[in-house]
Formats: sequence, C-alpha cells, structure tokens
Amino acid sequence: GLVGPLIVEEREPTGFAHERTVSLKSWHVDEVGAFTEFSVLREAAREGTAGRLSTLNGVPQAVIELPAGQITRVRLLNLDNTVTYRLNLPDAEAQIYALDGNPVTPRPFGDEYWLGPGMRICLAIKAPPAGEEISLRNGPVRLGTFRSVANNEAPGQWPAELPANPVAEPDMDNAEKINFNFEWVGSMSVNTDNGKPPSLWQINGEAWDITDKTCADRPIAKLKLGKSYIFELKNMTQYQHPIHLHGMSFKVIASNRRKIIPYFTDTFLLGRNERARIALVADNPGVWMFHCHVIDHMETGLMAAIEVS
Repeated sequence: GLVGPLIVEEREPTGFAHERTVSLKSWHVDEVGAFTEFSVLREAAREGTAGRLSTLNGVPQAVIELPAGQITRVRLLNLDNTVTYRLNLPDAEAQIYALDGNPVTPRPFGDEYWLGPGMRICLAIKAPPAGEEISLRNGPVRLGTFRSVANNEAPGQWPAELPANPVAEPDMDNAEKINFNFEWVGSMSVNTDNGKPPSLWQINGEAWDITDKTCADRPIAKLKLGKSYIFELKNMTQYQHPIHLHGMSFKVIASNRRKIIPYFTDTFLLGRNERARIALVADNPGVWMFHCHVIDHMETGLMAAIEVS
C-alpha cells in the first residue's frame, strides 16, 4: 500500500478546467480482510501473484464524479505490483492526451488500452448528461464508475495538445544497437542453504539476485554519455512484461506485433513473443535499474542495471 501519485504540473495552463486522479490497485486480502501471500512461487513463474480485491483510489467499486458536459482530465495510474489492466470505457467520449507522463497528439481512446504495472495514461473524458454513468472496466469486469453530476458551466471544449516534455530526440542514423532477450529460466528450485529466492527469469542469460549487489556491480550494458542507442527487446516467454527504465525516457519506434505511433515513455508493455525497438539518448549519468515492473518477475531475476558514464 505504500504507493501514490506524484504529479508534476505544466508551467502554463493546459486548457483543462477539471481534473481527476484515479489510482488502480488490487489488494492481497481474503474475504475477512486478512492479508494473503504477496508472492506465490507458482504464480511468480507465470503472470505474477495478483491481489483479490480491486480498488480505485483504495475504494472497491468507487464512484468518481465528473461535471456534466465538461471535458475532464483523468489521470489513470496502475499502482499494482502485478496486474495488467485491459481498460475500457464503453460508450464514453474519451481521448488519450499523454502516456506515462509524456504528452502525445490527442487520439481516440479506442476499444481498450492495456495498462501494465507502473504505467500511466492521461485521458480527456467528456461527461454525459447529468445522472448518467460511465463504467470503467478491466476487460468485462467493472472496476468503478464515473458519474456525471449537474453543473452550471457552458459545455466544455476539447483542449489543445499538451506541451511536449524536454526529452532529447535520438540520432537514429548513428545510434548503436543493443539486444536484450527476456527469458524464462524454467527452474523453480530454491537454494535453501543460503535462503536466496529462486531464479525464474533472465535478461540476456543473467538473473538478478535480490539478496546481493550483482545487478549494480555488473551492469548488463554500459552506455556513453550523450550517445544515442536502439534497444532491441525480445520477449522469449509466454507472458507479457512491462519493461521499465529508470533515469531516462525512451522512444518506442517499432514492434513486430502491432502498429506503433512513435512516442516517448519510461515503460513499455512487451507482449508475449513480441519484438520491439526503443531508442534513447543516454543523457543521465549513473547506474539505472532496467526491469520488469511485475514485481514477482523482478524479484525472481528479471532485472538488470544499465550504466551511463
């Protein structure tokens, strides 16, 4: 539960008169409210150990009010440690304005959007007439409700595109390519002699040891400060992984499984057996975590360090 939104606002007014922040999280509790296991080995080797109680802003089946006829900026944050949400808003008028804190050219929300752990999406939602509701769903399951309430304002207009973040554009012509393979180890043995957790996942044949400093001491890649790079991401497993990089933003440029409109982000949901290309400028010196944001996967090996110097 030690999670929450941290919002950095734009310098200038954005055109949104109304805003809401919605945090998505499931809780590992049973029917009487007692905690269940946060991580089960069998589930860690699959999609991760999901909680049983889904909430919006900590409330099951929450109702969030929107002013009728107005365009409201709705920030949706996946604060879960495991669950990827198939978000959909049946019959709603909604547009995407930003992904993971990075503005994009506004476009329709569409049928659904897959939001992995640690990922964020900023929507503009036009509220229906007073008294009507919009269902926020995870696939077919209702997570909560947006309820339209009466207000005296004139009907709202769709705001202009949000100002871009100051992220360096990669030099694609001179970028160096680095391959990253995300693999399942296939062994679930536990070393009871040293108490270390099992290694279930690897990046380029290396599993991070949560009880040691092998990640930071042996970076999986060393980048030159100011140089551009293209990361070739290959998911060799049957499960999707939200791949997250600390310290820098990257540009998603291609996938073998879906059409990509290039955009900047810090997390990319790499589907099963998917190959994707991301590009970045190594502009922040340090040693940075590069990992799957399904915490079960990270704790059992799917993490590495990238050094920029």
